[in-house]
Amino acid sequence: MKIRFNKTTLVSAFAACTISFSSCTDLSETLYSEIAAEEYEFTDRDYQAMFAPVYSSLRDMYWGWYSMADIMDQSSDVWCIPYRIGIGWGDLYVSLHKHEFHSQIAHFNDGWNRAYSGINSCNKLLDDPKIQEDEKTSSQLRAYRALYYYLLFDLFRNVPLDTQFAHEEGWLPEQASTQEMWDFLISELNDIKGKCGNDNIMGKINNYAVNMMLAKLYLNHNAYFRGANELSYDDSDKSWYGKCIDELNEIINSGVYSLSNNYLDNFKEDISTSPEIIFGIPFEMNYAAGNYMASMWMHEAGRATWEFNAWATGGAAVLPQFLDTYDPEDNRFDDCWLYGPQYKLNGDPIYVDGEHMTYTKELHSIDNPGCYPFESYRLIKYEILSGDYASNYDDVPFFRYADVLMMKAECLLRLGGYKGESEQVAADLVTQVRARNFDNPAKATVTVAKLKGGSCYNYGHRENTGKMGEADNWIITEEGGDDIILGGLLDELAWEFVAEHHRRQDLVRFKMADGRNVYTGKSWFCKDAHTFNYDAFPIPKGALDANLKLKQHEAYQ
Repeated sequence: MKIRFNKTTLVSAFAACTISFSSCTDLSETLYSEIAAEEYEFTDRDYQAMFAPVYSSLRDMYWGWYSMADIMDQSSDVWCIPYRIGIGWGDLYVSLHKHEFHSQIAHFNDGWNRAYSGINSCNKLLDDPKIQEDEKTSSQLRAYRALYYYLLFDLFRNVPLDTQFAHEEGWLPEQASTQEMWDFLISELNDIKGKCGNDNIMGKINNYAVNMMLAKLYLNHNAYFRGANELSYDDSDKSWYGKCIDELNEIINSGVYSLSNNYLDNFKEDISTSPEIIFGIPFEMNYAAGNYMASMWMHEAGRATWEFNAWATGGAAVLPQFLDTYDPEDNRFDDCWLYGPQYKLNGDPIYVDGEHMTYTKELHSIDNPGCYPFESYRLIKYEILSGDYASNYDDVPFFRYADVLMMKAECLLRLGGYKGESEQVAADLVTQVRARNFDNPAKATVTVAKLKGGSCYNYGHRENTGKMGEADNWIITEEGGDDIILGGLLDELAWEFVAEHHRRQDLVRFKMADGRNVYTGKSWFCKDAHTFNYDAFPIPKGALDANLKLKQHEAYQ
């Protein structure tokens, strides 16, 4: 098969894209930079290569520098990147942690541009008649485009919506309302349901991934639709939770997926063989690198534990308040966290400036004075193999079967049961997810009362502003977690999905007794509670400057 493009048309469309979205750097720069003829016949190989930007933009958005993974987790109650005394970091990461959001935080700008780069790549391919004739291929591209829009919607809400590639010079996209974005996503995903195929191929969206996107939207519907400054969202219409269960049941009843026997099988370099992965983002060192989790967490000297060759900065830090929530018998603690004295691969102690390097739990502060180099346990959830370039090779699980079970459990609890399935079924589902992580089956069992009770997270401001070698100066407030509705389930989500881009969305969806969401209403480490809800980030200044049709959220004006 050959695809024929007119050179003039191609260049004009690319220019329009650049004007509209300011960043289309991933679009075909290599493929079409040396077109000499007025018309060019694309080969099958070219045709396949044209899909690369669709996938690469998602990799960049998820784990590029200033990534979505950073945004979702570092603004949460689990981990952060503090100012590291003697190392650096801090800066915009501190603003994320403290919820001092503004339109010039690079994470927001880069996430926005990378998403629209992926959308433009989809629009370009979908503009071709040959692709339009192929229902499966066009449906998968529409699904990818919907995924990008879902992520933009979750982060920013009312964003520009465009499904066309070619535009007149000077064209600028209109800003869609929250309702318009919702209607598009639901309509688009329902229209392609059952048309994407059932093949499990890393990086490819199948029918079950479409089910997951719909389920995520339904689960979060009530948290999405509220004014920026309203204290609480209206959760009276619970029909959306039933719609969520219906989508999840299509995945469950297919029998295609199951929980992996080993939790860490979902975080190996190659996760394509895990029975749990519904949709994963492939990474590969030479051609698709970018999962720098290990590099972000490890102290430079700590590389000797694995003899990995990547850079290491020791920037990231897990909050002690979160670590204290783990059950001592939960194997996920040791699966995810490295702590205590550190040793080389050959067993010799690691020394730094004559001191045996030891990762300690307690943190000083986010920025006053910051954290010292050895403070914080280190994340080792993503596989690090000896001699490897850290975790750059590691695939990322985006949707996995454990999430299906936990989402269904949440909906059953919010509904009080659904279509003959009781709240006890919810407890059984959570127990099923927990079972692989406890050697004692009795410890894995969880009750309805536990899930519907408060969180065991001891919320409150906690920092030590004293300098190392001087007297401690603790600033501590006690808020606890008893007032969080379904707090026990919220804890379960943290333990299962730590460092998997889940936490911010969960904290926005879960409420306290006074109506505020947990994301806004609770304090942790150096982040203080607010009296109104943050449920979306500010539209980046670069986007506002490039398109005068865009208006900022009221909360950030």
